[in-house]
Amino acid sequence: MSSTPIAVQMYTLREESKVDFVGTLKKVAELGFDGVEFAGFEGRTAEEVKALLDEFGLKAASSHISLERLKDNLDEVIADQKTIGSKFIVCPFLAPDQRSEEDYYSHIDFLEKAGKRIKEEGLTLCYHNHEFELELLSDGRKALEAIFDDTSAELVQTELDIYWLTKAGENPFEWIKRYKGRTPLIHLKDMTTDEEQFFAELGTGGIDIEGILQLGEEAGVEWWIVEQDVSRLSPLESIEISMNYLKNLKKR
Repeated sequence: MSSTPIAVQMYTLREESKVDFVGTLKKVAELGFDGVEFAGFEGRTAEEVKALLDEFGLKAASSHISLERLKDNLDEVIADQKTIGSKFIVCPFLAPDQRSEEDYYSHIDFLEKAGKRIKEEGLTLCYHNHEFELELLSDGRKALEAIFDDTSAELVQTELDIYWLTKAGENPFEWIKRYKGRTPLIHLKDMTTDEEQFFAELGTGGIDIEGILQLGEEAGVEWWIVEQDVSRLSPLESIEISMNYLKNLKKR
């Protein structure tokens, strides 16, 4: 992982960002992160965000954009991402009422069309998974398989989340291998080894993070993205532990 940059998903720092967006970005830079994956700008314009990134020496790795906004304001989304220098636009989540089999096939059609438009602008659309996409469809495929297999690899790429794959009983190594060359972004998360299977700071749980990092190099990962959905520590303490773990691996 020596040459692959590391970002943090700003959803991890959502409460801190609401209170002090600028100070939170500054702290992320001080912890040694190369970039951030956005989940909103906290009321700031894309131009203001780009100025902050430049000030703190950070890059925009990617941005999570809701399905609704992708459908309703795609041109605005593309323009904003170009302004902040983000190459990847990520569809991050499907609401519970958007997960029927009929919904999935409708989403697949939309992702293909949106991916084409996004590609025309020199950017890339990715899809980020949780555990619910690992449920089976009537044809025997998992919904996540259908999303990727029924869309063009040139138009829709993956942002595999290794925690949620593991939580669903899947092997993240197999998914990374399967979509080798289509995995520019990977969410790095660990999981506690008890029955709760709670979110854990990197290196403190049971997922083979080091192995994932080695495999990711072969798979063409362009950004490692640290995310801690919920932590029993403060979010800043949490990402510092994860970042220090990654820094120590780089020293080997």
